[in-house]
Amino acid sequence: MKSGHVSTTTIFGVQAVVVAAFAASYALGSSETRRYVLNEATGSSIAPRIAIPRETPLIIEPLYDDPEVVSDEELAAVLAKVQPRFWSKDDPTRPMAGLKPNYVEHALRTWWIKAKFQDPQVMSGETLKDYLVDHGKWLTSWGDWKRKHAASLIQDTPDGVSIRWGKEEGTSVHHDHWLACLTEAGISLDEPVFTPNARKSVADVLQEALRDFRLDESEVEWSAMAFGFWIAPQREWMTRSGRMLSFDMLAERLMRGHMRFGVCSGTHRIYSLMVLIRLDDEHHILSPEMREQAMDHLRITRDLIMASQFEDGHWPSNWPDGADALSKPVEDPLYKKVIATGHHLEWLAIAPKELHPPHEMILKAADWVIKTTTEQTDKDIGERYTFFSHVGNALALWRHTHPADFWMKWEADHSKLLDAVTP
Repeated sequence: MKSGHVSTTTIFGVQAVVVAAFAASYALGSSETRRYVLNEATGSSIAPRIAIPRETPLIIEPLYDDPEVVSDEELAAVLAKVQPRFWSKDDPTRPMAGLKPNYVEHALRTWWIKAKFQDPQVMSGETLKDYLVDHGKWLTSWGDWKRKHAASLIQDTPDGVSIRWGKEEGTSVHHDHWLACLTEAGISLDEPVFTPNARKSVADVLQEALRDFRLDESEVEWSAMAFGFWIAPQREWMTRSGRMLSFDMLAERLMRGHMRFGVCSGTHRIYSLMVLIRLDDEHHILSPEMREQAMDHLRITRDLIMASQFEDGHWPSNWPDGADALSKPVEDPLYKKVIATGHHLEWLAIAPKELHPPHEMILKAADWVIKTTTEQTDKDIGERYTFFSHVGNALALWRHTHPADFWMKWEADHSKLLDAVTP
């Protein structure tokens, strides 16, 4: 044999060794190792189907009913401001032109699918849901050119369905935000999802999200919530690549880095972490060690918001700076103050009292955000709807209720009073 040439016998011998190594790894390895070996050997991505133990998602109920935080009248006034008035003023059978999915998602996670309103300008929960799960309904708010050329919010994949997200017009702004908001709204697992080419279901979206999730995603806040509401008490699951993920890993990821990292001045990470702890209370999805780490993280958060609250009651966007947020104040626009204050009130409403700042601070924050919200014009609310929607949800939670439950009863009771005094 000449130098530089490899015989056929040698090639087959090497292949035999490689095949034998793969076979040994497959035979002796764990189920995760076997899947990885099989994927590497075949060049395919065999996606496991994750068992979902329920048809409707879990619900995290609020812990308090405190009329000192917000009275019935104050809550009604705030909820009247944050209703989803998304119908076109020119054509009440069509959504407003270019209706952003992000607005609809926020409205739905606040009001839930069961929400109904007497005002015809306000979209019901069912209508909001249809806009997100039906490609045809989504198209109705876009002009002719975009109906022909814009990519769909919902996209078919070879073995499922995914949601287009990012900064482009007509997308869901955050990764798995579509899924998390519909989940919080009480969507059913078998709810149909109409893509441009097929009829799928929420179950297909959930499976795709679980198996394609990566721990190095820039945003894991909504994935953590959605997965917890659906698969608890299951603690871990396998991705398409064969990697095993767990809620411990998600909790650690939510705590990684500076607290100001993440969407809305880091407050979504805090809310999602609190959700995981509340789920752990009943379903034990976290290890004891990780639960204690998460609780320590939230105790630090409590101490920081105690030190950073302004005299008028609001929290600033740089609340993670603690006392420095007061001594070195930033020039926050109003909406950033609303973000920080509303979001902190939201997670505190589902948090145990040991994680609360002094009650007087909660009362001051609520007074500030109630006054601020009710003073806004409809135009102001419309331009910052996503942030103000959190205020409505937070205040309802402090009365141990949810916006739709409170509002439908309030509206029915006051309609009866109006009928009684109308000649």
